[in-house]
Amino acid sequence: MDNFTIIYKILKALEKAMDYDGFDISKISHERLEISYERWEKIMIMLVKSGYIEGVVYDQCCSDYSPKLCKPLQPVITLKGLEYLEENTLMKKAANIIKGIKDTIPGL
Repeated sequence: MDNFTIIYKILKALEKAMDYDGFDISKISHERLEISYERWEKIMIMLVKSGYIEGVVYDQCCSDYSPKLCKPLQPVITLKGLEYLEENTLMKKAANIIKGIKDTIPGL
């Protein structure tokens, strides 16, 4: 699965969770997304560092190759994460419109 598809799925699940008091982390687990734990962990840390989510803490010891997530994980989407979802949706709609125009007008 494409990394950006994984990111979109994580952010979309967190956006839907805004309607509820808590969030079941298993909805965005590495098993559910069908990726390795290591990839999932790195993506979650990237989302925090980029400001798309908060409520996730990570740490790196001298012996660690890369940072590791600290429990409990309570991810929440941020305004920047919501903006990412909106831009991504608009880009897909624009691409579909362009594809539709291209399909209907020969020679484009």
